Amino acid sequence: MKLVITMSRRFGTGASIIAKELSERLQIPVYDKDFIHNEQAQKNYTDEAATVKELAKNPCIIIGRCASDILKDQLNVLNIYVYADKEDRIHRIMTTHTLSYEAAKELVESTDKQRADYYHKETGKMWGDVNDYHMILDTSELGIENCANILMQYFEKLEYI
Repeated sequence: MKLVITMSRRFGTGASIIAKELSERLQIPVYDKDFIHNEQAQKNYTDEAATVKELAKNPCIIIGRCASDILKDQLNVLNIYVYADKEDRIHRIMTTHTLSYEAAKELVESTDKQRADYYHKETGKMWGDVNDYHMILDTSELGIENCANILMQYFEKLEYI
């Protein structure tokens, strides 16, 4: 099966680490906002959606860009949402960006708001609604390092890989 994984996430959850690990283990590419923007001349939602659909013709992992909604009618797509407690995310951002607690908190809140606003503007839906995802991973409870293993076991059980 040509598995396509979409990964939506709250800021600071470690989703990019999970995506990178899955990419290495499944030997499929990861595409994010920077890649998708570089693939097109114009940076509007219609162009992004076309790029996401084109990328999804082959096995891959697509982070963000409303990919879960854009690809909602494709049977080979698994939509994942990565969540973590706000305090864990703030502390992770403090470490990864070398920020004070207040600066990290502000960055987490503003980035989450931007993502929620973007998702709602482009899809008319509420970002993070559990009905839009096949699986939700809480990295505060599961640990970032365990999430790729959990997903690999799931893929093997359902014979996706």
